[in-house]
Amino acid sequence: MSLDGTYDDGNIFAKILRGEAPAARVFEDEHCFAFMDVFPQSKGHTLVIPKHSQARNLLEEDPAVLAPLILGVQRVAKAVRAALKPDGLVITQFNGAPAGQTVYHLHFHIIPRWDGVALGRHGAGGMADPAELKALAEQISAMIS
Repeated sequence: MSLDGTYDDGNIFAKILRGEAPAARVFEDEHCFAFMDVFPQSKGHTLVIPKHSQARNLLEEDPAVLAPLILGVQRVAKAVRAALKPDGLVITQFNGAPAGQTVYHLHFHIIPRWDGVALGRHGAGGMADPAELKALAEQISAMIS
């Protein structure tokens, strides 16, 4: 998909927000929802999405939505760091298929990195164990301040 298009309210993140699809919840406030990526690139790969948005990507989002959303991303990233003690964190966001976007609902990836541990390709390792994701979500959630 290109950078332009119409929001599809049938996308998986919209379904998660409506409670129509499961997610290992990490954090939620009035602005954002954070949950574990079911196709993680590393242990603790977490996604943060806006709750009240139909933006497909960052370029379409209203600045009034971005401000509290990025604060939520930072809050969750700090919790991932505290819970999992990675050597570094990748915080990324893709815009359009050529950039790597696969779900067309604005979202940020928080990907913990450890020295000497290769980063997996998104989806290449298959779907993660839901029980493991739930345990990681609880571990990270406990560190939200």
